[in-house]
Amino acid sequence: MYIQSRFEECSRSQKDVAQYIVDHLDEAAFQTAEELARRANTSSSTVVRFSQALGFEGFPELQAAAREEYRRIHAHPQAQGPSEPSAPLFSLDQNEFETALAADHLNVEETARKVSRPAVDALTEAIVSAEKVLVAGTDQMAFFASYLRHLLMLLDLRVDVVASPSQEALSRLGRIDSTTLVIGLSAGRPHPLVVRAMKLARHRKARTAAITDATLSEVAKLAQIKLYYSSNSPAYVRSHTALLSLIQALAYGVYAKDTAQYDDRIKAFRLK
Repeated sequence: MYIQSRFEECSRSQKDVAQYIVDHLDEAAFQTAEELARRANTSSSTVVRFSQALGFEGFPELQAAAREEYRRIHAHPQAQGPSEPSAPLFSLDQNEFETALAADHLNVEETARKVSRPAVDALTEAIVSAEKVLVAGTDQMAFFASYLRHLLMLLDLRVDVVASPSQEALSRLGRIDSTTLVIGLSAGRPHPLVVRAMKLARHRKARTAAITDATLSEVAKLAQIKLYYSSNSPAYVRSHTALLSLIQALAYGVYAKDTAQYDDRIKAFRLK
């Protein structure tokens, strides 16, 4: 591959990009420059400079060459050894539908790779041991807050949701105390109501947890336990596929804490 022949001419950060493209040619062929930079642990400007160093006008031209290289390598599949990777999920000439699905696949994979097991264990234990749980999530996060509540209530746990600045929701905030676990959900910039819930929880010595896609989120800064998910998307909205997977896995982790206790409850709802 042309990149390999120029490898030693690259700077250290550019070598990270080169190595990632060589090792993940099928993925690099449809990722944006920003996504490629993130997965190669560098900056998007480094990706652009790397493309230009190879003689391309920019990253789109490098990506087109990567696609051609992939087609050439896979033109004769019988030449592949038994250790070669399987074909990608979609062809390289993806339509918008396939591109969005491929991005969601990567989001779930990245979330699974980077999620902290100690943080997951801490949150499942906090949910089980809390006298009551309050999940705060507004706008697009309201659905996920309600779904998390639904999953935990199936296990007979006491859970409330704050999804809007209604009088009822504000009264739920007023009942936060030291026995409460407050879980804040956010995507990008958090809603002021979610921030308010987290601040109130801190003030009243309640345990706090954040599930967010932004490490610098104010909700995360206020939380004792933090779980992050990837929300990259080529579409006009953020992807929440990884968030949904994370929530379901979290609920299953709570269930696994005492399956004997929860089984009868689950069977009562005829879910098994």
